[in-house]
Amino acid sequence: MNKWHHRFLGLAAHIADWSKDRSTQVGAVVIGPKKEIRAVGYNGFPRGVDDAVESRHQRPEKYAYTEHAERNAIYNASYTGTSLDGCALYVTHFPCCDCARAIIQAGIAEVFVDKTKLTADFLERWEQDMKISTEMFDESGVIVQVIDNDGTTKPMK
Repeated sequence: MNKWHHRFLGLAAHIADWSKDRSTQVGAVVIGPKKEIRAVGYNGFPRGVDDAVESRHQRPEKYAYTEHAERNAIYNASYTGTSLDGCALYVTHFPCCDCARAIIQAGIAEVFVDKTKLTADFLERWEQDMKISTEMFDESGVIVQVIDNDGTTKPMK
């Protein structure tokens, strides 16, 4: 068991609680090579955008307003001038293909995903998107691992 994997994934889950999304809360933490926190993000509206407007929380309009946790973490790093090259990303849910592109472009080397979020419903709904993300990660050399409840990791298949 790797306590660090469990801790960082737990931190991503804690950060997910900050999301005001009414259906799915996603959290992400980017960790540097010396186990330092480089950036965090959760799914939500951009800085300064009014999240009190009710219609913005309803599908399909919410998709135009909501930024994903992974990209929010990357943008937050950019905002502070923090490099993510060679870092690891811990995220509560498997990254969509838009986030996968950002992860690759930011130089993130590893992605760790919570196994408990890979439910049958999630896998069915996001199957095509996950296939594209996985293909891009494989081709670009980004390592993707799934973290079990006990903190052990397994390569994403």
